[in-house]
Amino acid sequence: MLDYDKEADAYDATRGGEPRAAAAAEAVLGLVPQNARSLLDVACGTGIVTRRLTEARPGLRVTGLDAAPAMTRAAAARLPGAIVLADSRQLPFPDGVFDAVTTVWLLHLVEGPADAGAIIAECARVLRPGGVYITTVDKAAAHDVGSDIDAVLAPRPRRPAQDHRDDIRTYAAEHGLHPAGTATFRGHGQGRSPRSTVVDLHRGWFTMLPPGEPLTERFAAELELLPDQERPRADPEFTILAFRKPSADFRQPPAE
Repeated sequence: MLDYDKEADAYDATRGGEPRAAAAAEAVLGLVPQNARSLLDVACGTGIVTRRLTEARPGLRVTGLDAAPAMTRAAAARLPGAIVLADSRQLPFPDGVFDAVTTVWLLHLVEGPADAGAIIAECARVLRPGGVYITTVDKAAAHDVGSDIDAVLAPRPRRPAQDHRDDIRTYAAEHGLHPAGTATFRGHGQGRSPRSTVVDLHRGWFTMLPPGEPLTERFAAELELLPDQERPRADPEFTILAFRKPSADFRQPPAE
């Protein structure tokens, strides 16, 4: 896994910057109730999305949280006094204090189902009744856009996806959360070029392909033979799901 303390300085520039952040924030806010007054952005990273959530809803008090010190320092520069350094599996907040909780680009990073379930359990715990939990799902799959790069990399070993939408729905249900909507947004600037993919291979971006290993170098050599080395292929399309914590008057809709 990448060291996100080391990634912090270049994170925004290599992840689509402000256009991607704007698209993510717009999609998230489309699932946050208009009457929400507080939101916790878990794994806020550099705060580039967190700041946009704050600016777009002046009446929404947004708190960001991340486990990487360098990320929280970057986020705190954007949102002074609103950023917390903490583990997403042990949120340092009482029960039922937020109207919305988000985990954007987090669950795909965890080691296994236990961690994913623990994070969702904590997000559900700090939600008020009637509040919403919003998360990205299927992140790795979104990067496979059917390009020639994807064809070269198709045989590579892959980690089991910890953010598969069906699994996330299961974990959410286990913690009393009910489906409340879905949205998609474009990953601006995230389209891979052959050249950038080779760079990612050599820096350990693909977790099952350690830099310098023969298989990694074989994929790099095949990518270097593709045409248009600098041309990015299509941007990914990311998916987010929303779940609601029932309030006292909640009625689950009948099954169809």
